[in-house]
Amino acid sequence: MSEETIGTVSDFFAHPVVAAIELTGTLKVGDRIRIKGHTTDLELEVDSMQINNEPVQEAKAGDSIGVKVSERVRDGDTVYKIVD
Repeated sequence: MSEETIGTVSDFFAHPVVAAIELTGTLKVGDRIRIKGHTTDLELEVDSMQINNEPVQEAKAGDSIGVKVSERVRDGDTVYKIVD
């Protein structure tokens, strides 16, 4: 498996546990992503994502999305899409 960089974490919200991500690539519901930074290394499947609090199935470069995460991530963490 390989990884391609598709964005950067721009914000984190504790309630609900959501990462705001600025995309530089495309992302779809069902894709697996990895969020990696100095103290972060998290892998998850995208169950749902939102743009401006509206659910979407797919987002593209330039979009700012919200994705539920299982633990804290930090501003500036890199987001990778896991490609088979």
